[in-house]
Amino acid sequence: MNAFFAELIGTALLVTLGNGVVANVVLARTKGHGGGWIVIAAGWAMGVFVGVFCAQPFSGAHLNPAVTLAMASAGTFAWSNVPAYMLAQLLGGIAGGALVFLFYREHFRITEDRGAKLACFCTAPNIRRFSQAFFCETVGTIALVLPIFLMTDPEAMIPSANGPATEIKVGLGTLGALPVALLVFAIGLSLGGTTGYAINPARDLGPRIAHALLPVPGKKDSDWGYAWIPVIAPITGGLIAALTTHILI
Repeated sequence: MNAFFAELIGTALLVTLGNGVVANVVLARTKGHGGGWIVIAAGWAMGVFVGVFCAQPFSGAHLNPAVTLAMASAGTFAWSNVPAYMLAQLLGGIAGGALVFLFYREHFRITEDRGAKLACFCTAPNIRRFSQAFFCETVGTIALVLPIFLMTDPEAMIPSANGPATEIKVGLGTLGALPVALLVFAIGLSLGGTTGYAINPARDLGPRIAHALLPVPGKKDSDWGYAWIPVIAPITGGLIAALTTHILI
């Protein structure tokens, strides 16, 4: 599988499972209705885990334009690959949003709360002050991207019969997705209460486009007045994280 389809499929899985848990909690007459914020944060973390471990061997599993741009800015990813990665991530977000709607369409039909329906696709601030929302999304993305830059493989000392112990790095393979999932879980629990922690332009914009295009019964508008914040703020946060890494290391 090439990198483009890995990013598309990984992002689609991330959004399907992430927005799927939101739908399970907020839509009427689901088995998980009323499950609460911890369920949503845990579901999103597992969605990230699945998306990352599926895409990691083929694309490095960015699954987030903010991560792609930050890595390119830091010199660890080729700028020539950025457009394809970002397009794949956006298409994956649209596909994931559409799949959540198709899966829960009977529950969308009987749910009267139009805000709850929109929340199954994209984020919105609970207190509608855009400057604060921009700040929160920026800080949340720094809290995501900076630790990703700082993560290192575990090391071990292997004793030798003929000389000093040898230091080796232990690769975790797909289990390397687990620290990222735990990081997203922590961000959701700690920093997600203001805006819903998009921290990923593709995760928010892709499903928002799906919401605008799909025949969601009784839907409200797709809140395009707010839509630029979960795109620009995560990119800003990712670039700040890249600059900070450059200064520190």
